[in-house]
Amino acid sequence: MTAWLGWLRDIDRCDPAALVSVLATEGSAPRGAGTRMLVTADGLSGTIGGGQLEFRAIEQARALLALPPGSWRIQDYPLGPLLGQCCGGRVRLLIEHADPARLAWVADAGERCVLVSTLLPDRIERHVSAAAVPMALSARGDRPRAGTDLIETIGHYRRPLYLFGAGHVGQAIARHGTSLPFRLAWFDTRPVFDSIDGVAVVPEAAIEQCVAEAPDDAAMLILTHDHALDYRLTRAALARDRVAFVGLIGSATKKARFRARLADDGIGAAALARLTSPIGIAGVTGKEPDVIAIAALAQLLQLRETA
Repeated sequence: MTAWLGWLRDIDRCDPAALVSVLATEGSAPRGAGTRMLVTADGLSGTIGGGQLEFRAIEQARALLALPPGSWRIQDYPLGPLLGQCCGGRVRLLIEHADPARLAWVADAGERCVLVSTLLPDRIERHVSAAAVPMALSARGDRPRAGTDLIETIGHYRRPLYLFGAGHVGQAIARHGTSLPFRLAWFDTRPVFDSIDGVAVVPEAAIEQCVAEAPDDAAMLILTHDHALDYRLTRAALARDRVAFVGLIGSATKKARFRARLADDGIGAAALARLTSPIGIAGVTGKEPDVIAIAALAQLLQLRETA
């Protein structure tokens, strides 16, 4: 994700630090382009995948801390022959002694934006651009050199997750989904849940409006305390033509009853086929809230990969 932007925002509070960035990969590699790790003399934040690659990168980063802030190097690592890692791919890294005086651009970096990094002999100048087009970098061939612009999209797509129900399972989904690529919109009708951070308590008469206002790429998980409310939400969600996912908690019996009622209410066969119930990846049978939550979030991660 973009945790590394937070590291840079706080860099003046820590010892001198080096930022390790994966510029490009080829073949099998432990992490992808855009992965970052911050290294200090005696600590680190994040990971570029562990193993010998990370060990060598940390060595290089700490060596760079002896040079002035802004200093940078590009390193290529063939993982099989050089490092003995079984992945066997290639990784190109940018390692830089982070300069606290040149981080004004961080304030402009949003959840998803395009970052232009200009390599200069003694520093890297960066700015956030609305016009630049991200570029594909290679892990082979000539390395980027002084005068090169590296243009990348930072931040990843986060699917809107509309979660209806703030009971034990809803709380577990919200808790486990915090560090996953979702933007949570969380609703309940019961005032008692108003004290839970992130929950929007809405009147029961207005709950279907939340479904109507969801973007087309939203995933919806319906798991309220009341079957009648679940039904209303499911009907409203299936009436939307392009909602990415409609998941209903409950048994196969509940799904069958809902499907019969929905058909009677005019929901067509194509829309009914979009209803996923029970929720969660196949083969996970536990009923504990955390188990249901992890299985459901894994199911949504599969959706993200194929979107």
